[in-house]
Amino acid sequence: MKEYIDLNCDMGESFYEKKVGNDEAIMPYITSCNVACGFHGGDPKTIIKTVELAIKNNVKVGAHPSLYDLEGFGRRRMKINEEELISLLIYQISSLYGITKYLGTKLHHVKVHGALYNMASEDDQIARLIVNTVSKIDPNLKIYGPSMLKWRIIAEEGGLEYVSEVFSDRNYNDDLTLVDRKNQNAIINNKDLGVEHVMRMVNENKVKTINGNYKEIKAQTVCIHGDQKHAVIFAQNISEELSKINLYEKKF
Repeated sequence: MKEYIDLNCDMGESFYEKKVGNDEAIMPYITSCNVACGFHGGDPKTIIKTVELAIKNNVKVGAHPSLYDLEGFGRRRMKINEEELISLLIYQISSLYGITKYLGTKLHHVKVHGALYNMASEDDQIARLIVNTVSKIDPNLKIYGPSMLKWRIIAEEGGLEYVSEVFSDRNYNDDLTLVDRKNQNAIINNKDLGVEHVMRMVNENKVKTINGNYKEIKAQTVCIHGDQKHAVIFAQNISEELSKINLYEKKF
């Protein structure tokens, strides 16, 4: 059976008067979305509207929990103990779980946001706490996480399906972690370079790192950051290129 490439985007990240991204324009081109849960973005009305928009566009809904960091958009690393981490995960994921149920759909996956994603990519215990918490909420939920890192093994040991994620608009280090956003070469803004970057990962299972090396990688889902200024163009172009090789389908 053909395995289509999932195209995901971080969404619902506006917070009252603070507008982030262009969800309505991006949603028709993606197949899954990661909805902010209020800790880095996403007020209640925005979250509900985003889920409704996903349902209208036949897009799978995931929870996108974060460290509690509205000021830093969830991208600042923080020291957090295990009890605090578990509590914030339960609170945020359960919120999206309840909203999707209320609106007549199901929560499909969990993808943690920003600094927490990067911390879990480097710290197996953080990854393990995320997996265990998600499993207790619902063992049918999938985990979206970084490709080729130990997080996959931890998830599978915890009985969860793991979906290997690659990034259309981010550069990689040689260890397959993402280049820190403080680095001027962290983000890919050029749409042509973004498409080239994605299609290499899809077609060749290789990623060109920030040091010019080619590393093995597996792409099951491709992320577009919704707050990236060219996100709509990235979504359009990547879905078009994947369609050309019959690896993109809106309905799974």
